[in-house]
Amino acid sequence: MKLWQKETSTNNQVEIFTIGQDREMDLFLAEFDVLGSLAHTQMLESIGLLDKIDLLAIQKELKNIYKEIQDGKFIIEDGIEDVHSQIEMLLTQRIGEAGKKIHSGRSRNDQVLVDLKLFFRSQIQEMVTSVDELFKLLIQLAEEHKSKLMPGYTHLQIAMPSSFGLWFGAYAESLIDDLEVLLASYKICNKNPLGSAAGYGSSFPLNRTLTTQLLGFENLNYNVVYAQMGRGKTERILSQAMSSIAITLNKMAMDACLFMNQNFGFISFPDELTTGSSIMPHKKNPDVWELIRGRTNQLQALPNQIMMLTTNLPSGYHRDMQLQKETLFPAFQSLMACLDMTKLMLKNIKIKDKILDDPKYKYIFSVEEVNKLVLAGTPFREAYKKVG
Repeated sequence: MKLWQKETSTNNQVEIFTIGQDREMDLFLAEFDVLGSLAHTQMLESIGLLDKIDLLAIQKELKNIYKEIQDGKFIIEDGIEDVHSQIEMLLTQRIGEAGKKIHSGRSRNDQVLVDLKLFFRSQIQEMVTSVDELFKLLIQLAEEHKSKLMPGYTHLQIAMPSSFGLWFGAYAESLIDDLEVLLASYKICNKNPLGSAAGYGSSFPLNRTLTTQLLGFENLNYNVVYAQMGRGKTERILSQAMSSIAITLNKMAMDACLFMNQNFGFISFPDELTTGSSIMPHKKNPDVWELIRGRTNQLQALPNQIMMLTTNLPSGYHRDMQLQKETLFPAFQSLMACLDMTKLMLKNIKIKDKILDDPKYKYIFSVEEVNKLVLAGTPFREAYKKVG
């Protein structure tokens, strides 16, 4: 079943190619498709395009479908093109003619747009919660270890004394910037496209303000053409916010891999959080951190992938947009997994004491020696040469 199908059938190869992975990706959107339809049908009743009896029947069955989705019982059946078709088919099967009325004044274009906006909002909220948890953990660790000194490096050479308090705190502050970018992307996603139809509006007197309120959007996309034009741009902005978080996690993962190395030996983790070698019995490998590093490198490529899919498209909807789901949806799961594993590792981190007692760090306080001479009246350049 296809919402656009008439008398002719589509070539099987064309159908397989055009649907691609869309049915699997659409399962992420199922609950949000129901929420969009609940708001849309309530609005249709308010402008006289649905009667009260039909509205009650539709809304009751939509809520039943929503529960099936929540319970993991919802599927997109073979031969059904997408989540929108599946839900409309279920409605028609269960309540008859009333189920065929829900699409008045709506296109799949604005239907999927509102699904995506609602889904993105949900994902951003989850990411904000996880980033906030990581931030609080880093602040806690910074306070606990503020007196534990470690060498600071420039050019990967021993430079000046630092502390684990500074190290943990640096990543906490980095997350603040990441959160600001993420919350900015939420503001972009929090605009209602419903009512833009195929991208050129509808002759029905749709009450877009009502659906904006019902769906909890802060505002609406006023221009119906831009509502469609924004697809691709919205995803790119969101992917840039995700990439920003990935940059922070990536650098932390690289530091952790270095600091675990025996040549550094600053930090360690319990055996159950590391892996071994099939030939070298002494190995404790930082596989978790290495995979965080690898995954976050993939995530940093995400904005470019979105850009290359959408960069040369004219205004209006194009099927190219569908492919963004295959790129973006798994990225949400990957970033959340990286955040979860980072928190797990940091909760179990062990920090070596008295690192700077090692003779190889004996020159690390040279800048302080220079400063002492300056305070005693020696010009800086002379003090610098004297200590050096």
